[in-house]
Amino acid sequence: MAQLTYKELFVDYDSAVEYKNLKVIPIRKKSAGSAGTPILSFGNAFRTRKITVSERGTASTENVHWLRVNNNSGQPVFIASGEVVLGGRQDRMVTKDTILQSLKEDQYIPVMCVEEGRWSDKEKKFVYASFANPKLRKVLDQSKNQILVWKEIYAQLDSSNINSPTLAYAAKKIDKKHILFSDEYQRYIGGRLNASDTAIVGFVCMTGDKIIGSDIFDDPALLKDQFESLLSGYIEQAINYGSPNRVTNEAVKIYLDQFLKDQESQETFLRKNGKIFRNNGKAFHITSY
Repeated sequence: MAQLTYKELFVDYDSAVEYKNLKVIPIRKKSAGSAGTPILSFGNAFRTRKITVSERGTASTENVHWLRVNNNSGQPVFIASGEVVLGGRQDRMVTKDTILQSLKEDQYIPVMCVEEGRWSDKEKKFVYASFANPKLRKVLDQSKNQILVWKEIYAQLDSSNINSPTLAYAAKKIDKKHILFSDEYQRYIGGRLNASDTAIVGFVCMTGDKIIGSDIFDDPALLKDQFESLLSGYIEQAINYGSPNRVTNEAVKIYLDQFLKDQESQETFLRKNGKIFRNNGKAFHITSY
């Protein structure tokens, strides 16, 4: 059974794109393989109204950690850990990867609060934001602890000198200066990687002397569908915590070797330093930190 390792993947160091504080190295599949059933990204399905997201029920706090999703699109929808939605009774972040089939009945996804200072009786309409930055995603994936998620958000708001009355993680993303800088990165990097390349299944990112992490998918169409949203989290981290890249390709290879050489080492490394999501027993999405 195919897995997301060097046997199937090619790290394209020669096609790396670098802009200011962020370097992105694309990862491709060696062969296309069968496309399979098309899967929509959460963001695309949300924005095109192919799914609806709402609170699970009343303002009782037992409903904080769940959201209702109705998928009547006729297609499966991939929802990733670390994706953020704004609105409802408070902003939320999805806590685990999942694929929701198109069904008539309600479905539910686990979430955590990323806006500690608001839990309103009245439910606002939810809107899709994007992926959170890898620093916050790492805390989420490694701890699954609401208090630690809040602590990381406090630290990020404080270090960015952003005042949010409701302690909302999204206050960083909607900051006008941040949006301006982020758009520059998206135009430069996205224009060179995502706009014209349909073969990329993932990428590894670095800033300063640190490798931020990587995301790799089994499906190139799914990555293309959510490329901008996923990249935005890495851009956010590079803007707020980064500097011009000093990481060598040799250092990147040493890092990737830890989990791309074979399935066994991948399991061992990502158990502590990332995650693996499988669909029908096959690695579908891997994340490393």
